[in-house]
Amino acid sequence: MAKKSSNKIWWILGGVVVLLGGGLFFAKQKGLIGKEPATEVEFTKAKKADIIERVSASGKIQPEVEVKLSPDVSGEIVGLYVSEGDSVKAGQLLLKIRPDNYESLLARAEAQVNSAKASVEQAKSGQSQSESRMLKAKIDYDRNKKLHDDKVISDAEFDQFNSQYLVAKQDVESTKANVQAAAFNVKSSEAALKEARANLTKTTIYAPQSGTVSKLNVELGERVVGTSQMAGTELLRIANLNKMEVRVNVNENDITRVSMNDTVIIDVDSYSASGRKFKGIVYEIASSANGSGSAASVVSTDAVTEFEVKIRVLRSSYSDLIVGKRSYPLKPGMTASVEIVTDRKNGVLSVPLATVTTRDPTLKMDDDKKKEGQPENNQESEKVIKKDKIKEVVFVLDKDSKAKLREVKTGISDFENIEILSGLKEGETIISGPYITVSKKLKEGELVAKKKIEDKKK
Repeated sequence: MAKKSSNKIWWILGGVVVLLGGGLFFAKQKGLIGKEPATEVEFTKAKKADIIERVSASGKIQPEVEVKLSPDVSGEIVGLYVSEGDSVKAGQLLLKIRPDNYESLLARAEAQVNSAKASVEQAKSGQSQSESRMLKAKIDYDRNKKLHDDKVISDAEFDQFNSQYLVAKQDVESTKANVQAAAFNVKSSEAALKEARANLTKTTIYAPQSGTVSKLNVELGERVVGTSQMAGTELLRIANLNKMEVRVNVNENDITRVSMNDTVIIDVDSYSASGRKFKGIVYEIASSANGSGSAASVVSTDAVTEFEVKIRVLRSSYSDLIVGKRSYPLKPGMTASVEIVTDRKNGVLSVPLATVTTRDPTLKMDDDKKKEGQPENNQESEKVIKKDKIKEVVFVLDKDSKAKLREVKTGISDFENIEILSGLKEGETIISGPYITVSKKLKEGELVAKKKIEDKKK
């Protein structure tokens, strides 16, 4: 009886083990146990949207045309007829520099011209006298030459007349040279007179163009330095405030997307509180980078390369602000941020920017080789890795709730979405976050689940 009871117990235990093993096997097959934990992610769908590609930059408001005035002569300002902010017309008298010294120089130059002209007349008189002496010497020479030929006078006597004639000829040539030298002195004196007269006129400074005195750097009685070879003291600036522009520096990575006549949205800091935006167009793009001249060699190699872009502010976008005394609502030097609209596409397939990341396609190849037991330091595989490029990809949710890597080709983008040219279809579910998970951690075939939204009250 004891033996039968023992066998019965063993049979019961064996049945229990079989049942437990079958249950575990069934549960594992159904994914009830032994299932890897799912990564919590966020999902979105590929859908059509309007995308406006923009390039952002910041800079200063400046007049399109602004003239800096510097004097050509030095001296004390004895007359100042404008103030900062005044409107002026072309040819209007702006200021005067004390002319006393330049009047004296002009009088001295005039005297030198008169003296040089008198010297010319004196030289001409000397030339006439030398020509008369030469004529007399020529007559004496001809008469005595005939006597010498008839053997009436000796050779010594004839040589004396011949010598006098030759000296008279040389005197004539010398006096002609003196006349020319005196004439050159007259021209030199007249040039000095012209310069002195011009310097005197430069003591009065007139407006070269119509506009507004945007900056006045001098006061009445102040001394200024002026030269004709280089810029002297900056007196004032005249600007046309009816035509304003924004000068911005655009990074070299974005400059290739900027084109002439691109539409620009301008945000001026002075009007940011009211939410006012202005419109403009790109009308000038620099051909060379900032600081690309001879000094470029001393610029650090890690310095940012930028190109200057000039944007004309459309007057129609702020015409309502031109009321009464506020004739010029935009002032030179105001800070502004711009968004240059470089491209626009409506109704294109797009996804959020955060969903598109990059992956090295050779990483999956390496994982497969590890599973197959192939060596990792294969030289041929290294060459393949070098040839392959980093790909743009998204993670698509497959039917088994796993992340599937999908290579895509992208187009333009804005601050939120990016255009998908190929690789996705409208309505497909893709993984959109968290950002660090999509960009770094998530792998092909990884089990994923929708991230639970935490209760804000907690």
